[in-house]
Amino acid sequence: MPRLSDSMEEGTILKWLKADGESVSRGDPLAEIETDKATLTYEADGAGVLTIVVAAGETLPIGSVIARLDDGGADGEPQPAKAPAAPEAPAAPTAQPERPATPPPEPAPADAPAALGPSPAGRVKASPLARRIAREQQIDLHRVAGTGPGGRVVKADVEQAVRAGGATLDTTQAPAPGDAPVAPPPAKAPAPAAPETPSPPAPSETGTAKGDITVIELTRVQQVIARRMAESKATVPEFTLRTEVDMDACVRMRSELKELGTPFGAQGGDVPSYNDMVVKACALALREAPRANGSYRDAKFELHSRVNVGIAVAASDALVVPTIFDADRKSLREIAGETRALAERVRAGTVTPPELGGGTFTVSNLGMFGVTDFTAVINPPQAAILAVGALALRAVVRGGELVARHTMGVTLTCDHRILYGAEAAQFLARIRALLEQPLALAF
Repeated sequence: MPRLSDSMEEGTILKWLKADGESVSRGDPLAEIETDKATLTYEADGAGVLTIVVAAGETLPIGSVIARLDDGGADGEPQPAKAPAAPEAPAAPTAQPERPATPPPEPAPADAPAALGPSPAGRVKASPLARRIAREQQIDLHRVAGTGPGGRVVKADVEQAVRAGGATLDTTQAPAPGDAPVAPPPAKAPAPAAPETPSPPAPSETGTAKGDITVIELTRVQQVIARRMAESKATVPEFTLRTEVDMDACVRMRSELKELGTPFGAQGGDVPSYNDMVVKACALALREAPRANGSYRDAKFELHSRVNVGIAVAASDALVVPTIFDADRKSLREIAGETRALAERVRAGTVTPPELGGGTFTVSNLGMFGVTDFTAVINPPQAAILAVGALALRAVVRGGELVARHTMGVTLTCDHRILYGAEAAQFLARIRALLEQPLALAF
């Protein structure tokens, strides 16, 4: 299992792109591997004949053997696979009496349940719950067709096999060649009559309290999100600060940029969104607040020289955070174009691991869904994250009078181990000032 990202600890083989025994050349795509950040194509680093060791759907740690690539011969052609070693036998016949040949195994019944598949050798891909149920119900997992990711056997598959009335151990499965025949299990005694007042079944057996339950296996990305967010809430002593930003000046500036056309308008370039303006304001404020751009790690402060702002993007059943590197040095136009390109690659599943790492701060915006304010979870080991709410026309008091202004709520979540209250408040106030006087953001 190759290391395909800086934070990758294990990977899942989603699909083999070459068949077992197929000849491959250097650079040929071998497999699609799901990491903690994205799904990537792994390419061959040499030429030869591919021998697949691990089937699709399996998850293994970094460094585990997933396949072998036998080198080609001297003429560049792949070497043929070695024939299996013959069993040891005496050089000449001996005087020992001959043993009768083992009778051929009887074929399996033709009326086996449809839910049951063939019985291949090797370990079956199955969830821990499916294995436990199969063990309790004496179900042979080799004969259960899996419907989970990569053919993985899940709870519903085992329950279907039980309802189909079969797949009990060795009752319908023919023994492998060379194995001793297995006697069928003894017939069970008839069950005693049910008591007059039966005890009610457990909710887990009937599911009547919650209805039918559908178990969905987490993807690799979802597993990483769940683990990292749980670690954040369990280990980071966080606190939050909230403020309201007067966005009237940003609304006017964006309207003027649209009217300019090139390079921002529809005739060329990207018109910056309000989120692009927030990213640029955060980047400039981070340059002035080193601890907000830092990390707490192993009882030390790590202060980063580059300002890399991550932007949370909703992908299919996951949340992905690509990074705008050196955002403090990029123009608003550059940030706008890069943000749109990254979001498109995230949704298309083509974003690369380098584009998902290296962030020093994160912006999460749910304003497009009408959310006025929320508290985001810190992405460790970053020091803070900014949650952005909806921009709307609201009634506010200005100069003692009630007027209508475009305002937007923002909430800063901070790691109190590195970012203290006063410094965090100054950092948030600087973001607000830049957005309320946005001339510096346009360049």
